[in-house]
Amino acid sequence: MAPAASKLRAEADLGAFPQRALAQYLRLLRLYPVLTKAATSGVLSALGNFLAQLIEKKQEKENCSQKLDVRGPLRYAIYGFFFTGPLGHFFYLFMEHWIPPEAPLAGVTRLLLDRLLFAPAFLSLFFLIMNFLEGKDATAFAAKMKRGFWPALQMNWRVWTPVQFINVNYVPLQFRVLFASLAALFWYTYLASLGE
Repeated sequence: MAPAASKLRAEADLGAFPQRALAQYLRLLRLYPVLTKAATSGVLSALGNFLAQLIEKKQEKENCSQKLDVRGPLRYAIYGFFFTGPLGHFFYLFMEHWIPPEAPLAGVTRLLLDRLLFAPAFLSLFFLIMNFLEGKDATAFAAKMKRGFWPALQMNWRVWTPVQFINVNYVPLQFRVLFASLAALFWYTYLASLGE
């Protein structure tokens, strides 16, 4: 009887794990909002790059012996931790303060602010920081911007406009960076696929 009871207890504990993890995340979010959002963004950004490498490796079957580049997820983790999480935190706070939900056309105004100002600036910052972390010079950055910025911004507008409409209008403020980071998991997979 004891082994069966032990097994049931273990299964019950396993089911409680997501609840405990969520409770701990909410606690950290309350105590250390910027740090928690930075860490979340860093981990999910790195995972996005890792997935991009796996997809690319699977598509290039002829070179299956090539190992995954651990520097890629590290660069994305740095970007997510130091830029995506903190900037997202303060940008959403700024929007909430300057365009409160009860303001006329708040949803449309927030979306336009995000899509027309934040998205191009944030994408430029992404290219700049990645260029720096890859050890490339200003000439490489200029070439990357000239070649990749406009197509990436157009894809950003296609992918992120519905995501950000939901995020800035319906997701509670404390979860907006998490929501965007989860969507960014796929977005960073796309951006990583643009790399040479």
